[in-house]
Amino acid sequence: MRTSSLQPRICTTALTSVRLSGIGWSQVTKSQRVFSVEKVGDELKAVEDQLYDWAAERGDRFFLKPDPTVLPALSKVSDWVHGQAYEPAAVSTFLQVADYYLVAQALAGNHTVITHEVPSASVRRIRIPDVCIGLGIKCMTPYEMLRQGRARFVLGTASRTDR
Repeated sequence: MRTSSLQPRICTTALTSVRLSGIGWSQVTKSQRVFSVEKVGDELKAVEDQLYDWAAERGDRFFLKPDPTVLPALSKVSDWVHGQAYEPAAVSTFLQVADYYLVAQALAGNHTVITHEVPSASVRRIRIPDVCIGLGIKCMTPYEMLRQGRARFVLGTASRTDR
């Protein structure tokens, strides 16, 4: 697989693309331009499924720890969310999950957010793309990321064993 040198990407809990097509995703993450945040890692640890195992294989460097620039970004994200017309329960939930930290890390580091979520007009649930749009953070789907990076997946011939 070939990738170009683009802006660093931050992946969301939508690392579920691994479940959809594990082919090549490991090569994308080896470039160190794709990573996630510590809070996403914590959420994955709570489940301990195949996705957790895959993420754990990437090592601790895959999950960014908050640095001093993240604290002011957390405040900006919180202020933006509180300034919208979301229901209080939606705001409370958002501020307690990894999405909040992921968006703040992207804001602080000028990263692109990769997610399967799509914008929504719902006031009952805060979606990552809505916050990204509101704060001017670039956001795209995993498929857009692969297309933009001109990723190529080369399939070899599979060996078959006779029965």
